[in-house]
Amino acid sequence: MKKISIIIPCYNEQDNIGTLYDALSKIMDGNDGYSWNVLLINDGSIDNTLHEIKRIRNKDKRIGYIDLSRNFGKENAMLAGFDNVSGDCAIIMDADMQHPPHVIPEMIKLWEEGFDDVYAERESRGKESFMRKHLSLLYYKILEKTARMDVLPNVGDFRLLDRKCIESVKKLRETQRYTKGLFCWIGFRKGKVTFRQGDRNEGKSSFSYFKLFNLAIEGITSYTTAPLRISTIMGILVSFLTIIYMFYVFIKTILIGEPVQGFPTIIIIVLFLGGIQLLSLGIIGEYLGRVFYETKNRPVYLIAEKECPE
Repeated sequence: MKKISIIIPCYNEQDNIGTLYDALSKIMDGNDGYSWNVLLINDGSIDNTLHEIKRIRNKDKRIGYIDLSRNFGKENAMLAGFDNVSGDCAIIMDADMQHPPHVIPEMIKLWEEGFDDVYAERESRGKESFMRKHLSLLYYKILEKTARMDVLPNVGDFRLLDRKCIESVKKLRETQRYTKGLFCWIGFRKGKVTFRQGDRNEGKSSFSYFKLFNLAIEGITSYTTAPLRISTIMGILVSFLTIIYMFYVFIKTILIGEPVQGFPTIIIIVLFLGGIQLLSLGIIGEYLGRVFYETKNRPVYLIAEKECPE
């Protein structure tokens, strides 16, 4: 009997754990041709999420948990799940019910047909602001144009991974993680299901615009050097235009002279060149910062307590 594991990172999800368990129980009980287990990763929650997980664990030993020592972030929590999961495949999903469990059997069907990575593409993004929706789509377009690999637009972490994909992702131990990019980077045969993303069941998302912006920067700087290339091209272009302008001023001064004027022009040029230099330094700093973090070679996460599912 094949074993299917479900990995669920949790941060302050005390009001959603019970509803999620009820929905997953129906899926697991209705597909008894497989052996099931669920691994919930408590990512430093400050509410009663761990208490709720333990309560469910006490009545259903198919449920296991990992309690991280602090909040390491969703990307690192998923790695903790990959390191400790035991199934022949693993399904990654969120705890807030935005990833509908009823899609899971469809994922399994494609997996049985030979697909190693079955990803879920959103047909709609649920209750989401106009700005957030279009900024997300714009980000995917930018990443798709700049990355040296295929990028799956409008696809999140909701997916099924075969054991060979799990083992491949486990080898990638970088501390600055962007898992959506890692899933594309490892390759393997990919299949697609579509779903309508639901609204969050309870509570509010921990991803503010600032955190989403940081995640976007993480994705761009982790999987493409395009910003460095753009900085180089801008530097060459500005230098070329400066040389042309220098010759223009030189010839004009020789032919017709030049009175003492041009203060606004000088200020504009100085500010423009200064801005280009600061932008370039900032881009270089982003990449250098990632080198700094990787050279520390710290563990990606620390476990305070865990109970493996049976």
